[in-house]
Amino acid sequence: MAMRLYLAVGCGAAIGSLARFLSGYVIVSQLGLNALYSTAFVNVVGSWIIMAFATLTGPDGRLMVGPASRNFVMAGFCGGLTTFSAMSLDTFILLFEGDLPLAATYLISVVGLSLAAAWLGYLMVSRFNRLPKGSQANG
Repeated sequence: MAMRLYLAVGCGAAIGSLARFLSGYVIVSQLGLNALYSTAFVNVVGSWIIMAFATLTGPDGRLMVGPASRNFVMAGFCGGLTTFSAMSLDTFILLFEGDLPLAATYLISVVGLSLAAAWLGYLMVSRFNRLPKGSQANG
């Protein structure tokens, strides 16, 4: 059982890391945006995913999954996707370059947007969880 859990987290992390890399490639190389946008994007999206999945698979959730599946998404994929350490590095680089206003704006924005995304994920999936089984949301 433990080996299955470790494998689930490792595979999830590999996929999440690849998604983070590809997001960076698209945002920086294809869209021509600053790398800060890439880090912010994956942190905000990852915050939404982890909260939505936690709500969907929690005790009151509609989807019952085992520990390996839950950890594949939450510890593995979201852990590989999100980049708190990169965000910290980006912030310190801006500070070392003397751009305190951008460093503060970036840090506050990413943390605030990530918390807002987590809250939105919770609200959306909580509403979904309350729907009768087999019904679909009609807007």
